[in-house]
Amino acid sequence: MAAAIKAINAKIRSNKVSDYFCSTHFWGPASNFGLPVAAVMDTQKDPEIISGRMTSAFVVCSALLMRYSLAVSPKNYLLFAMHSVNLGAQSFQGWRFINYW
Repeated sequence: MAAAIKAINAKIRSNKVSDYFCSTHFWGPASNFGLPVAAVMDTQKDPEIISGRMTSAFVVCSALLMRYSLAVSPKNYLLFAMHSVNLGAQSFQGWRFINYW
């Protein structure tokens, strides 16, 4: 059984495309894309429900993690894209929050 698992793993790792799609470099950002999607969907809601503190935390966190995604080796462009979309959406939400209050 262990030999079969090692053989399957070696087969996956021998192909660059399948190696990428079976890695955390893909699944981490892919699973986190829910955050910017939710932020974009929230732009249609009443600005009264926006949390200024949470929006600020998301802006800072996304900006830092955008930098991190380009500092790691190999560079993680999917993580960069996810955080750049989130930074844009959260910045817009922050602008709506400031405008409302």
